[in-house]
Amino acid sequence: MDIAPYVPGAQGAKGQSAPARLASNENPLGCSPQAREAYRALAGDLHLYPDGGALALREAIAAAHGLEADRIVCGTGSDELIGMLTRAYAGPGDRVVYSQYGFLMYPISALAAGARPVAVPEADFTASVDNLIAGCARGAAIVFLANPNNPTGTWLPSAELRRLRASLPPDVLLVLDSAYAEYMDSAVYEAGAHLVRDSVGAGDNVVMLRTFSKLHGLAALRLGWAYCPPAVADVLNRVRGPFNVSAAAQAAGIAALSDRDFAARSIAHNAEWRPWLADGLRALGLQVPGDAGNFVLARFPSRLGKSAAEVNAWLAARGILVRPVVPYGLSDALRITVGLVEQNRAVVDAIRACLEA
Repeated sequence: MDIAPYVPGAQGAKGQSAPARLASNENPLGCSPQAREAYRALAGDLHLYPDGGALALREAIAAAHGLEADRIVCGTGSDELIGMLTRAYAGPGDRVVYSQYGFLMYPISALAAGARPVAVPEADFTASVDNLIAGCARGAAIVFLANPNNPTGTWLPSAELRRLRASLPPDVLLVLDSAYAEYMDSAVYEAGAHLVRDSVGAGDNVVMLRTFSKLHGLAALRLGWAYCPPAVADVLNRVRGPFNVSAAAQAAGIAALSDRDFAARSIAHNAEWRPWLADGLRALGLQVPGDAGNFVLARFPSRLGKSAAEVNAWLAARGILVRPVVPYGLSDALRITVGLVEQNRAVVDAIRACLEA
């Protein structure tokens, strides 16, 4: 009963039949046409159970990312995998450490397992390796780190991830949540696969999480995956539901991975319009930390004379849905998904009008 239920981004606004949905970091281009057709093709097989081991999907993921299929576990979004990992590796009295502005499902999952969530301070809205290490000084079962982080858009380079892993006791599970990895192009960024491999036989204590909800645009199907040491994959396969990933999600995921043109167009759109959106908001006097993901965090300094809540209400009344981030302790900010060209222009224009009103 200590859990504050997760509240998703708004999907509708009163009096608006087709609002601009910029609240949930969805892909504005939709999903791959090939994935859509694979989904439709299963309409005649809805009476059949899916492949309980998601073998074809795991093999497709492995081929796309150069991984071992038997170390991949699929779930209904990375949310389910976060919950499974927490239930398997933490319990009453255990500490689950995460960064101050980390994903809300980390503390929710910890509390659901009877564990104690421990949020450690960030530095300039960026996860601090030193503080994460210090947070484990009195013992911890799991450390969750979203990299890049939602909602801040900040991230840590590979060297910092490796320093974190090297400083953790071998009995602490490090979970690297890389939901936005596909949008990264920095040479010093690492999603986590190499750290997982390095941990095999040396603690078996690193897991990388990924999702099909962002770049691949399959949020409605709830599909995610974990890349783990064999020992962790074995545990997850023991605790997950026997048919946890639907046949439609598996088929669409396989098709999405094969459609490289759609993925490339999605990445190119984001690479062009995320900086444009961030620069446009900064020009209005807003503060925008971070440079990663398919969203921006817009902070409203008091000198602007309008609060984040007031701006959010103004936008909603005009059919533009963004995400308040009060549950993260960021009452002065809104998270705005990178949308279509006209949506990006509209949200900047609407915020300008609100600030000038």
